[in-house]
Amino acid sequence: MPNLKQNPTLKDFQEYVKKLEIERGFSHEKIIEKCLMLGEEVGELFKAIRKSEQIKTDSKSKITSIKEELADVFIFLCAIANRANIDLEKAFREKEKINKKRIWN
Repeated sequence: MPNLKQNPTLKDFQEYVKKLEIERGFSHEKIIEKCLMLGEEVGELFKAIRKSEQIKTDSKSKITSIKEELADVFIFLCAIANRANIDLEKAFREKEKINKKRIWN
């Protein structure tokens, strides 16, 4: 089982996800499959938020915590970035350069 080092960088998280996908047999899944699963996880996150805000939800739905669902979303985001050969930290920094030049109302 892969180990995530103490105080990991974003690159470390991406590498960890790559290794865990190999170990768990998910490395063959295509980027479209990962995108669809990410969408499902975002839906689960929204349900968890609805629950925490005491907004009515389906009583038969299994709803976990916001914390767990955010972790799932992050894992799928890393998996998608890995398949697209994107360094998330670099992409984040480049996008923030653009965002800083925008006028926010």
